[in-house]
Amino acid sequence: MLRSTFLPFFVSSPFPPAQAFALRAYLPRPPPVCKYSSSAQSPPPPPPTSAYVHLPFCRKRCHYCDFPIIALGSSTPHRPDTDPRISNYVQLLLREIAATRAWSDDCSPLETVFFGGGTPSLVPPGFVSSILDALKSRFGMCDSPEVSIEMDPGTFDKEKMERLLELGVNRVSLGVQAFQEELLRACGRAHGLKDVYEAIEIVTDCSELQNWSMDLISSLPHQSQEMWEESLRCAINARPTHVSVYDLQVEQGTKFGHLYTPGEFPLPTEMQSADFYRTASRMLSGAGYSHYEISSYCKDRYECKHNLTYWLNRSFYGFGLGSASYINGVRFSRPRRLKEYEEWVQKLEDGLVVLHEDISVDTKDMAMDVVMLSLRTAKGLDLRGFAKCFGKSLARSLCQALRQHVESGHVVVMDDDRNMLSYPEFELKMSEDNDEMGNGVASIRLSDPDGFLLSNELISIAFGIISP
Repeated sequence: MLRSTFLPFFVSSPFPPAQAFALRAYLPRPPPVCKYSSSAQSPPPPPPTSAYVHLPFCRKRCHYCDFPIIALGSSTPHRPDTDPRISNYVQLLLREIAATRAWSDDCSPLETVFFGGGTPSLVPPGFVSSILDALKSRFGMCDSPEVSIEMDPGTFDKEKMERLLELGVNRVSLGVQAFQEELLRACGRAHGLKDVYEAIEIVTDCSELQNWSMDLISSLPHQSQEMWEESLRCAINARPTHVSVYDLQVEQGTKFGHLYTPGEFPLPTEMQSADFYRTASRMLSGAGYSHYEISSYCKDRYECKHNLTYWLNRSFYGFGLGSASYINGVRFSRPRRLKEYEEWVQKLEDGLVVLHEDISVDTKDMAMDVVMLSLRTAKGLDLRGFAKCFGKSLARSLCQALRQHVESGHVVVMDDDRNMLSYPEFELKMSEDNDEMGNGVASIRLSDPDGFLLSNELISIAFGIISP
């Protein structure tokens, strides 16, 4: 998986001064270990009903990737079903799942499972089945869970696809990234354009699979506006139910990090990247996709339920190398190196790792999480709910701090019926004395696409109000 246009939400301090579109998103990957503590008492989130499972295997490391992976190589002497690196890792995963106690004795069963990587489609279906069985045995599973798996072109055939569907996988995230051979090569992707079209054919020919997503990357080296529009057209023609659009982030320590400087040729300028984002919004919205989250588009009722767990700030389990969890108000991650992860699992089995300890939660940290995650969605921030949790005066102060962006149209204000308020209506309601929040000011969201493009700056303003 890739980072999208937003910063990680596992931070507890305001963002630095932001430039427009200098944004990066958290995907289910390891944040720094972070525990909240404060004298302020806030109710913890409900028990987890989602689980992320990290399968770190790839044929090779892509030039932009800084995720914890295990590169198998293209000339390995082992078949995936006999490769000891895969089988040994899966056994380690199963040990971790078995040693992880449920949040409480009466926890709700899992409603979503997401296999991310890495390239999970390299893992034989039998191992995926073992992991699903272990999760079900340990935590239970609802009658119709969403079970997603990331798959790369060139790593699966029709037989493997059908086998995964038989095991309970019902959502596929296809990592296409680009529809130009030269861009795929420039990224160091292990697949080519022929693999892309073969993978799309396999996925669309499976009548049992009704829910699948396609990933695309913008702002690649030497990527032109014409190339980007071609990739979007090809994606739309493939008719996935979901499309994720990620803006390239150049990470230190990666090959791209050694070769390129953000904003300098052959990478696009900041303005060109913003144009890519606007183009995606225009073309995908015009094709009937709802822009429900800053980097995600879907057909009606095909939002990714698992990812909504993150955006709605709900608890979730994480398992595997470098994976992150959020349980009982605590965010934490496993080690990113395999040897250290092995040692961590052993300590977990020996009772030396406490995952669900009772702690108090810093109210300011919680408020910042809620603002950051809510404003990356089309639904936006529920001011009524926010005021109930964190106080009417804070909710009102947020509105006041963002008023010039309401006037500019980057922040949209809505009433209780989700009707948009004009700036004069907003000012009038905020001036009324009969409601500390402003009578009829129910929620705020960022406009699409220009508000999303300024989200880093706008969230920085909000953080400055919450934790001055």
